[in-house]
This record gives sequence, structure tokens and C-alpha cells, in this order.
Amino acid sequence: MAALSLEVLLAEREIYRALVRFARAMDDRDWTALDDIVLADATAEMGTGPLTGRDTIVALMRSFLDDCGPTQHLLGNVLIEVEGDTARSRAYVSDMHKGTGDKAHLTFSTLGDYHDQWRRVEGVWRMSHRTKHNRAHLGDITVLGKGPVK
Repeated sequence: MAALSLEVLLAEREIYRALVRFARAMDDRDWTALDDIVLADATAEMGTGPLTGRDTIVALMRSFLDDCGPTQHLLGNVLIEVEGDTARSRAYVSDMHKGTGDKAHLTFSTLGDYHDQWRRVEGVWRMSHRTKHNRAHLGDITVLGKGPVK
């Protein structure tokens, strides 16, 4: 096995930290934090069809999370592969969503896998694509917001 260069190790660390900041931004409902993580022209597939543009991706997440109670998105088993100015990461996600108001006693959680693509732009790693593979869910999905309006 070849030794990893310091540049690759630093890239992996920056990408890992961006993954964690993304998860925390969702839980904190700090949507502007994603401006520093996700490229403006990023694409995504999060289970509702193809998405194009950071604003569209954020709008989808907000349609589910803004009307939800507290959430926690936990990441694990993170793998990052760096190739020059592009990279791919995979991370398990286990997320818990609590209801609010008359649904405060309900919860909804998923087990999934984020498959992300990254580009180094002006020396900073930014997410260019996210696919969430949902493997299972538990609980009552009505704790989430209604989702995107079609």
C-alpha cells in the first residue's frame, strides 16, 4: 500500500470536516452555512428526483426540516478518495427527527448512505453532488414537513 501524501491527508480532513459541518447545518437550520460547503451549481438525488443548484437542494431540505422538531444527523464509516482536484466520499448517516407541537411524542429516523462528489475550487473543497441512499426508516414520517410543493 502506497503512503498517502500530506496533500491527500489534508484534503481528506477538509472534506470530512465539510461533511460534519453540513450535518450540523441541517440540525441547526443554519442554511447559509451551506454556501461555504456546496457549490452553487451542485446537483443532488435525495429520493425525490434530480435536483440542480444549491438553492434548490437547500429548499428541498428546508421543506422537510423547517417544520420538524429537533434533529440529529450522525455520520460514520466515512471513506474519502481524493484524485487531484476531485474527490468522492461515502458516509453512513443515521438521522433522528423529533416531532413538534401535537407531534412532539413522535419520532422518525432513517438509516442511509451519503455518496458525495467534491471539487477543489480556488483551493477549497466544495460539494458538487450528493446522492442519499435510504436503506431503512423507523417511526412516523409525519414529524417532517410536507416536502416540496409540486
